[in-house]
Amino acid sequence: MSKKSKSQRKVLTTKNSARSNSKRHKEYFDKHDVYEKDAHHVSDNRIRLGLSSSSVSPMTVEETFTQAAKHGYDGVEIMVTHNTETRDVDLINGLAGDTGLDVISLHAPTLLFLPRVLHKDHWEKLRITANLAKAVGADTVVLHPPFRWQGEYALGFVDGVRQVAQETGVRLAVENMYPWRAGLREIQVYYPDWNPLDEDYDDLTFDFSHASTAGMNALETVGEIFDQLRHVHLTDGAGSLKDEHLVPGEGTMPVAETLQYLAKHNWQGDVVVEVNTRFVRRQAAREKMLADSIAFAREHLGLDADTRRRNAHSHTRTSEHKPSRSGRAGAES
Repeated sequence: MSKKSKSQRKVLTTKNSARSNSKRHKEYFDKHDVYEKDAHHVSDNRIRLGLSSSSVSPMTVEETFTQAAKHGYDGVEIMVTHNTETRDVDLINGLAGDTGLDVISLHAPTLLFLPRVLHKDHWEKLRITANLAKAVGADTVVLHPPFRWQGEYALGFVDGVRQVAQETGVRLAVENMYPWRAGLREIQVYYPDWNPLDEDYDDLTFDFSHASTAGMNALETVGEIFDQLRHVHLTDGAGSLKDEHLVPGEGTMPVAETLQYLAKHNWQGDVVVEVNTRFVRRQAAREKMLADSIAFAREHLGLDADTRRRNAHSHTRTSEHKPSRSGRAGAES
């Protein structure tokens, strides 16, 4: 018997609390030094470091592989878009063979501006994406939860995702999102929820920038979804209303803390850099962002044993024990 969604249809708007929550979380981590500065934690399991095509300008498949290979990434995540080369199996497999990089994941075209890419039927779109993933050797498809207006697709999303995953043998890792805002209210446009903690998903993706926009405590959330967490979008945010996708360490999220926590607790999954380089004019500056991002990941996941800890930065702290599902270790008391 399939599991059912935990949530009922929720109210359309709620009081805007994201900004105050972000401020409260930041104040907590500023006051509580929870990063183990003198410890070296590395997972017993392999954690691959990937580069998302959305981090590369221009957003082409070839440039994504080129930059990933240049900066020492293990593989790539390709966002399927209007660009036909993002679903060109021969092209992707050829570039993977030439560079020796893994195709770690595909990002399904579930964004607002991609409603009819691959197929107008939402479930068929996911099946096609999952089959594309198998064809290029990726075992994970990242996808966003539906919008409230997407009818039966939204109403049956939790069970439907599980069914497509079972049919295709590909993990469908649902990503945390955030409420939209109008004045003093938050609009709940995602259904069944922007917050994956409320749902019974088998596989999840955690995105730090989305968590920042939503006012979430990243460290606490990752502790709660640890058993379902398969995929991390590595980025940062400063708690603004925008989905910023900053270079990790340049925002206010406890990114280093969370990565060290994953390493300490022998997490197994993939970490994919998803930073916004679109508005950076100089190629050298864009490439530095990609280099800095993978260096940050390697340091705090313990993959560079000889890397010195950046003790002066407010983000070089992490929790010392795994938060339980009922507790709040590493979070505000």
